[in-house]
Amino acid sequence: MIPGASSAPAAAIAALLKQRGETLAVAESSAGGLINAALVAVPGASAYYLGGAIIYTPKGRQALLGIEVPKGVRSATEAFAAILARSIREKLGATWGLAETGASGPTGNRYGDAPGHACIAVAGPLEAAITIETGSAEREANMAIFTRRALELLEGCLKKAP
Repeated sequence: MIPGASSAPAAAIAALLKQRGETLAVAESSAGGLINAALVAVPGASAYYLGGAIIYTPKGRQALLGIEVPKGVRSATEAFAAILARSIREKLGATWGLAETGASGPTGNRYGDAPGHACIAVAGPLEAAITIETGSAEREANMAIFTRRALELLEGCLKKAP
């Protein structure tokens, strides 16, 4: 499993998605693939996990999702995370999209966000977005926290959705 991350949220997500016959697609950035890894580490992931991508640069975003950032929206914001979640959901035809964008550290990003800053969004039958500020420059610890919080947000949305 991922150092510092619990497998409990991923297992709960898997159970809910399988029970409901729903699917998931993931786009992440500063978590570096840990969100996708947590989800596919659950046995039977092929029943709900359609795929995911690490969208780390504008070039990658364009090549993998085919989207441009709308004027007035910058990366590492809840609005941008929502765009990524909706885009990956649509691109893969999933019931749910989950996205994360931010700055894991040890330095901040080029937009002025401090290390430990991340925005996470869920798109689907229910939409939600959160911003996380860990206050830490510890890259791996931040990546684990971003992963845990993304999974918790998705699990909460799944539990609240009709």
